[in-house]
Amino acid sequence: MTVYPNVKLNLGLRVLGKRPDGYHELESLFIPWDGFRDELCVEPAAEFGIEIGGPCYRGWDPSEDLTARAWRLVRDEFGIGPVRIRLTKNSPVGAGLGGGSADGAFALRALSELFGLGLSDDALAALAARLGSDCPFFIYNRPMFVSGRGDVLEAFDIDLSAYRIEVAVPEGVAVSTKEAYAGIDKGIPSPAAQVRDDSAAVIPSEAKESLREVLHLPVSSWPGRLVNDFERSVFPAHPEISALKEDFYRRGALYAAMSGSGSAVFALFPANV
Repeated sequence: MTVYPNVKLNLGLRVLGKRPDGYHELESLFIPWDGFRDELCVEPAAEFGIEIGGPCYRGWDPSEDLTARAWRLVRDEFGIGPVRIRLTKNSPVGAGLGGGSADGAFALRALSELFGLGLSDDALAALAARLGSDCPFFIYNRPMFVSGRGDVLEAFDIDLSAYRIEVAVPEGVAVSTKEAYAGIDKGIPSPAAQVRDDSAAVIPSEAKESLREVLHLPVSSWPGRLVNDFERSVFPAHPEISALKEDFYRRGALYAAMSGSGSAVFALFPANV
C-alpha cells in the first residue's frame, strides 16, 4: 500500500503561556497543504524493515522514525505482523510543516487498512496522539482549530479556494521546536495572553480580538492581526526567514507568515494573480 503524506500550515499561532505540567498552552488553525508530499509504502513482510531516502532525508536512525514507531505501536496494541516500510522524504525537515508527524499518522491509517483493523478516525487519532502532538491532525487532515498543548482539535470551517498558496523554505536553515520555545520562554510574551508569575497557569486572554475572530475576517485584514508568536524570537536569530516573509509582501501577497516554529514561510495570493 502506498500513500502520500502531505504537510500542514499554521494560520496564526499564539503561545498563551506555560502550563503547570511543563507544556505550553497554545492555539492555532492547522490547514492541510499538498505542495509537499512524501511517499510512504507499507507492505506485509517476513520480518520488519524500513528504508528512508529522498531529497529531504537527513540521515536520522530509520528505526526511530515515526513510521517505525507507528508500526510498533499498532503491533503492541493489536498484534499485527511485521511490515516493510519504504519512505521517500520530499517534505522539508525542521520547517514547521509537520512532515514527520504526517508520515506517522499516514502510517497508522495504512496499517489499519492493510491488516483490516477497521479503526475509526477518532481511534486512529488517539493512537496518533501517542506518537506526537501534531500527529492527530493528519488523521483528520482537514482544517482544525488546535488548542491546549496541541492535543485539542476542533473542526473549523474556512474557505481559501479564492487564494493561491506559496511556500518557501530558506536553504540550509532549520528551526527546532525546542529552539523556538526557548525564545518564547526567555520573556518574549504573547500579545494574546498574560501568565500568573506564581503558578505559570494561563489566565484568559485580554486581547481585543480572539484568534477565532481574526480568522473570520477577510484575508486582506490578517497582516498584523493574525500573528505567529514564534516570529518574535525566530526572526532575529534567522533573518533569512524574515526576508522570505518580506519578499512575499513585495510580490503582492495579501498575507504571509511563518508556519509553526519555522523555517518555512507561506503566503496567500489572489488565485487569479
